[in-house]
Amino acid sequence: MKSPAIRYATFVETVAFAGLVVLFIWKWQMAYPLSWIIFPVWLVVSFLVHRDRPKTLGWRADNFWATTLLGLPFFSASVVAIVVAGIALGALHRMPDHLINERRVVGYFAFCVLQQVTMNSYVMNRLLAALGNEHVSAFAAAVIFAAVHWPNPVLVPITFIGGYGMCFLFARQRNILPLILGQAILGGLIWWAFPPAWHHGMRVGPGFYSYAQRLVTW
Repeated sequence: MKSPAIRYATFVETVAFAGLVVLFIWKWQMAYPLSWIIFPVWLVVSFLVHRDRPKTLGWRADNFWATTLLGLPFFSASVVAIVVAGIALGALHRMPDHLINERRVVGYFAFCVLQQVTMNSYVMNRLLAALGNEHVSAFAAAVIFAAVHWPNPVLVPITFIGGYGMCFLFARQRNILPLILGQAILGGLIWWAFPPAWHHGMRVGPGFYSYAQRLVTW
C-alpha cells in the first residue's frame, strides 16, 4: 500500500495531465502546434518513474481472450444500442465510412490506440493507484474522458458511459488490445448513427464550432 502522500501526488499528476490535454485542445494546438510533444514525453517519463511494465500497462496477449469475453456483453449491448439509435435517426442512407473506408479505418484505429494508452495505461492506472476503488477510479477516468470531448453533445455523454465501461474492464483485466478494437468499432458506428449536424464530424473543442460555421456557410 502506497503512502497517502504518494497517492495524493499521483492523483495531482493525473489531474495535471488531463488539464494540459484540455489546454492543448482549446489553446495550444493553434498557438503552439508543436506543443503536442509534451504528452508522449510526459507518458514515457511517468511510465519509467512509476516502474510500469507491459503487463500493468495492458500491453499483453496472454489474457486477450479472457478480456474479450469479459467485455463482450458491454460492447455487444453498446453496438445494439448505437445501431438502433442509428436506424431511428435515419442513418441507413449513410455509408459507415469509418468501418469500410480503409484509410479512415486505419487512421481511426491508430487514434484509438493513442486514446487507450492515455486513458487506461496511464490515467486509469494512476487513478487506481491514487484512489484504490475500481468503480470510483473508473468514474473519475470517465469524467476526464468526457471532459476532453467538450462541447460535443453526442460524444460527451457517450464517452462518459463508454469510458466508465472500458476503464472498469481494464481494472478487471489489464489488456488494452480488445478495448482498442471495441472502441474503434463503436466510434465508427457512432459516426454513422448520429447526424453529422449533431456530432460535427466527431470534433471537439474549437473544432466543434468551426465545423458549425462551415455548415452555416454551406
